[in-house]
Amino acid sequence: MSDLYKSSDEALIAFLSADNCKAFEELYNRYWANAYSLAFRKTASKETAEEIVQDFFTSLWLNRRTLQINTSFPGYIYSCIRYRVFNYYQKKYVRKNYVEAYEYLHTDIDNSTEDVISLNDLAETIDKQIGLLPVKCRAVYQLSRNEFKTTKEIASEMGISEKTVEGHLTKALKRLRLSLNQFFMLAPLFVSALF
Repeated sequence: MSDLYKSSDEALIAFLSADNCKAFEELYNRYWANAYSLAFRKTASKETAEEIVQDFFTSLWLNRRTLQINTSFPGYIYSCIRYRVFNYYQKKYVRKNYVEAYEYLHTDIDNSTEDVISLNDLAETIDKQIGLLPVKCRAVYQLSRNEFKTTKEIASEMGISEKTVEGHLTKALKRLRLSLNQFFMLAPLFVSALF
């Protein structure tokens, strides 16, 4: 086992699935720089790239016994890093929309009394509708929209399948859309941040 650096990626993955820490270290040392380079090219942020790569290798270790790699290991890394970069930008976009909507709701610039009342009604209606959702559905919605978690993260945290998470989100969003039709014209920024 001391000659792991001579082993093929496939052999290392087999050793890894049998809880071999040295095989993990070899894969880490072999591919960290490439994974980081890819993440950095996509994000242009040293900290974000390091976080994405760390997350990838953490996931690799945690899921070592159930890994199913149907391509080369470098191809697998490329797909995983791209997926994590996509999630990073998706979360960033949702946060940006949420901040813009929050600022829009909490500014008094040229807002008539009627607009302020309507926006307050909108916020109350949303809170009420979220409160009326079934418990699991509400939990999934809040993890997705308030904590910006991915479908996969929510499924793992709640111990349910990703399809079930998607079903709960679809149900929650449909219910909110139906109940908020009257507000779509009034506060498009806020509504778009929710969905």
